[in-house]
Amino acid sequence: MADFISGFWNMYVMVLVALSILFCVFVLASNMTKREKGPVELHGHVWDETIAEYNNPLPRWWMYLFWLTIIFAVTYLAIYPGFGDVNQHRGQWAQYDAEMAKAEERYGPIFAKYREMDVMAVAADPEANAMGKRLFLTYCAQCHGSAAQGNKGFPNLTDDEWQWGGDPEAIKATITGGRMGIMTPFGPILGGEGVKDVANYVRSLSGLAHDSLRAQRGKEAFDTNCVACHGADGTGNPMLGAPNLANKAWLYGSSEATIVETITHGRTNQMPAFGEFLGEDKVHLLTAYVLSLSKQ
Repeated sequence: MADFISGFWNMYVMVLVALSILFCVFVLASNMTKREKGPVELHGHVWDETIAEYNNPLPRWWMYLFWLTIIFAVTYLAIYPGFGDVNQHRGQWAQYDAEMAKAEERYGPIFAKYREMDVMAVAADPEANAMGKRLFLTYCAQCHGSAAQGNKGFPNLTDDEWQWGGDPEAIKATITGGRMGIMTPFGPILGGEGVKDVANYVRSLSGLAHDSLRAQRGKEAFDTNCVACHGADGTGNPMLGAPNLANKAWLYGSSEATIVETITHGRTNQMPAFGEFLGEDKVHLLTAYVLSLSKQ
């Protein structure tokens, strides 16, 4: 939401709201005419052959109610953030800021204490580990699971296999800036049979059951199309986020059908960035907790 009410969209909302109110004012002002003496003219519109409409001014009570609605709208926008982020520090926003300031005053020193410690030392601290676990359950368990063992498309954080690297710096970079994993679709390039050949070769890399003839043909296609990311031996490249294909860890599954689907259509997966939202101190604690999961 913060992205929506900033920059262009912030101005878009403000202009749209202001124009709507000004249009209502224009409609009222253009209809504020007094009733003239003498006979009242007709509008000239006729319905059902005999029903006509007098050209009378709008009733005063109706006009006053309309003005009251405009005054109410302007007052409401002055209290609540109806003009984008111009007055977001009032009303509920002010209450939120006050609660955050109170929490910072209480917990800030605790976070600062662990910020000065090495990540490995924080990972070994029981109190810090408990705080990191609460952060994980709040922000990470939806994808990685409460036990951090992942799910289809979401990596297991309790083993020693890391798509982007498992050292403290790599983990912190992942949490802070997020990751975007993209597997290019090769179905149009390899064709149906070629995809099956490569899938069997990939299964052979980790010792899974495979068709040896298809695997032999698939190696040639793998060397041509896949080594740039996964390496000549299929062990992957953490710099690119290309997973190791020669171990027992599979992000989407190891069946031939699943591998064929991956090669044919590719994969796209994103790890959201939490650095700006959580702040450096909480990211430090969360990094230590994630690191501790694979050391248990």
